[in-house]
Amino acid sequence: MSKDTCYHCGLDCNADKIEFDQKSFCCNGCKTVYEILNQHELSCYYDLETAPGTVPNDIKGKFDYLNNADIASKLIEFDDLETSVANFYIPTIHCSSCIWVLENLHKLNKGVKVALVNFPKKEVRITFRKSEISLQEVVELIASIGYEPYISLDNADVLEKKIDRKLIYQVAVAGFAFGNIMMLSFPEYFQMDEYWLNRFKPFFRGLMFLLSLPALLYSGKDYLLSAYKGLRHGILNIDVPISLGILVLFFRSTYEIFTNTGQGYFDSLTGLIFFLLLGKIFQQKTYGFLSFERDYKSYFPIAVTRINSDQSEENISVHEIDQGNRLLIRNEEIIPVDSILINGNAMIDYSFVTGESIPVAKKSGDKLYAGGKQTNGAIEIEAIQSVKSSYLTQLWSNDIFKKNDSKDIKSLTDSISKQFTIVILSIALLSGIYWYVIDKNAAFQVVSAILIIACPCALALSAPFALGNMIRIFGRHKFYLKNTHVIEAMSKIDSMVFDKTGTITSNRQAEISYMGAELQESELSAIKTLLRSSNHPLSRMLYDDIGLKEQGKLSNFKEIASKGIRGKVDDLQITLGSSSFVGIPENKSLDTVIHVKIDKDIKGKFVFKNAYRKGLKNTIASLEKSYEISILSGDNEGEKTILNTRFPKMDHVLFNQKPEDKLNFIRSKQELGKKIIMFGDGLNDAGALAQSNVGIAVSEDINVFSPACDGILDARSFRALPDFLRLTHKTMNVIKVSFVISFMYNIVGLLFAVSGNLSPIVAAILMPISSISVVLFATISTNILAKKILS
Repeated sequence: MSKDTCYHCGLDCNADKIEFDQKSFCCNGCKTVYEILNQHELSCYYDLETAPGTVPNDIKGKFDYLNNADIASKLIEFDDLETSVANFYIPTIHCSSCIWVLENLHKLNKGVKVALVNFPKKEVRITFRKSEISLQEVVELIASIGYEPYISLDNADVLEKKIDRKLIYQVAVAGFAFGNIMMLSFPEYFQMDEYWLNRFKPFFRGLMFLLSLPALLYSGKDYLLSAYKGLRHGILNIDVPISLGILVLFFRSTYEIFTNTGQGYFDSLTGLIFFLLLGKIFQQKTYGFLSFERDYKSYFPIAVTRINSDQSEENISVHEIDQGNRLLIRNEEIIPVDSILINGNAMIDYSFVTGESIPVAKKSGDKLYAGGKQTNGAIEIEAIQSVKSSYLTQLWSNDIFKKNDSKDIKSLTDSISKQFTIVILSIALLSGIYWYVIDKNAAFQVVSAILIIACPCALALSAPFALGNMIRIFGRHKFYLKNTHVIEAMSKIDSMVFDKTGTITSNRQAEISYMGAELQESELSAIKTLLRSSNHPLSRMLYDDIGLKEQGKLSNFKEIASKGIRGKVDDLQITLGSSSFVGIPENKSLDTVIHVKIDKDIKGKFVFKNAYRKGLKNTIASLEKSYEISILSGDNEGEKTILNTRFPKMDHVLFNQKPEDKLNFIRSKQELGKKIIMFGDGLNDAGALAQSNVGIAVSEDINVFSPACDGILDARSFRALPDFLRLTHKTMNVIKVSFVISFMYNIVGLLFAVSGNLSPIVAAILMPISSISVVLFATISTNILAKKILS
């Protein structure tokens, strides 16, 4: 490369060129990216071509078809004025280094805002600025660093992944080599001393060597490559000891054959690879059968209001939405499906999708994307496709809303697994030295058996399967959690905070009455028109209670959390809310009320007689034995006496709490070391839910889908809350027992291996069986516990 050419981007350097590491750079940005790649041993980026940073010749022009807007639209999940989001399947993702380089694409091109890798599915979700980088350039960028995506336009809704039969071919090759080497080894097994056998013995041994090569270089290459790449990046993965065992057997056998000092262990070598791969297939089949991947189409608890052809409205589950359905989206509700704006003033907050919270104005006829949140009253939309529940859950699990806990079970197992490998390598080394002195031939068998039998796989798998199976069980009982980390967080909870309205009270059973000057039908219809835009539980109850049709056109809608709503319906300026919100002295009533102000006249108030959930008293009494419990309400103190009478052991009962007051209450408790679970309205209590260690939204046929919540509890399962919490503790106990079983298995296996009583082939058979047995234990145990507690 010329001295005047930038080592990173390939452009010519000017007089201000920067010299670093004996290389020239045109700017500090290129130098920084080079340092980042070099520090993580990813400098292979510069080996892809002779002019680093430009599109390699082998892919130049390959993705030109992505400039076609119709084709690009099939691959893009979200597309707005500035930002686009695309999801790609990348078969070559295989290790933590792949994740690192893909999630740091923004350091290679500033047009990339964020890239998130889904490692199990080998997918990367990339958010990028259209003005700085096109879809074609995004694909060329990831392809140029060795991660070419697989793109199928035959079925762009669900990218069809190529069926990977490589593992089957590898098993077939290893099995063929193993069987033939076994056959050629029979004379050696029986120590037959016959002229012709002795004469052709070198030939047979040479055949065994040749047959072992495809088994090693093709069938066993994944273990060797994984170990090499792990070591290259300073990672001691489980494939390191396995690869050492394979290489020890191969080189020892090769030495014996070429020096004519023995027959070698090619039968053990090929048998080891064969049984390891066979175990891998068996594991995949078993894990597939026990898979806890959730089918949200069957029960994901998001409701939306559908407007029927006769203008009637009904609540339906999102998976019932069909193309062409007309939907009502209220203030602060999430748009569940790609759609066209039909009616209303849309201000869409796409922070759920892109991480940016600046609302975007939309007009009638504009396309709206799933995941956006309406922030300016009610709108009517028409669905242009059915709901992708997997897309909604992907948004829900977005790392933007992740709550970090460095002491979780995953970090523990990762740490143990790393130390585990170091210990095993040490044991293998010491045992090898000992047996080399005692019996050189046995030494290689012992070392190989140790390296193979000791495996932390069972340790690493017990937690995901126990937690994942419990998520599935909770889902069947109408308690839906974002991910497995929530179960672990719930097991550590010592304090509980409940919102009142819509959480411990039932929206369906409240009694509503009106006190004040008589309202005309036109005024009631106008009030209903205003209420239609609000998603607050009291607004929804009152909207359903007014038996008239809404009339008039709403404008200037405004909703103030915990205070009220206002807006202009035709010529009427209507304000609904608390006494201070409508401008009258503080309400001294003991009831929950909504005051009514039309233009400048205070008309009266709607009075709500709250109905508490069935079984609430027993539920709280059960929880009080183990948790500190508080109730926070945005309403007045009207029901304080009732709550104190019903729940005399309650630690805190606070009223007139604004959203920020609830958040500060939780934060103050956390500063005292408390682990808090918050139950509330998924929208109005979003801040408190996000601040709490675990935030659960209680759903009662309303759209409470929010990135702030860690779980959604169907109101009908509220009484089972103590059982759910008990199960989180039981699940963690199952994981601990699984750890003990895994350790016991490894200790017993190592004793046999170190003493020379375990062959590498038997070790290869036992290794996958241990993992499967621990997975079965974790899954069956959680099923039994759930059946016992939740039945």
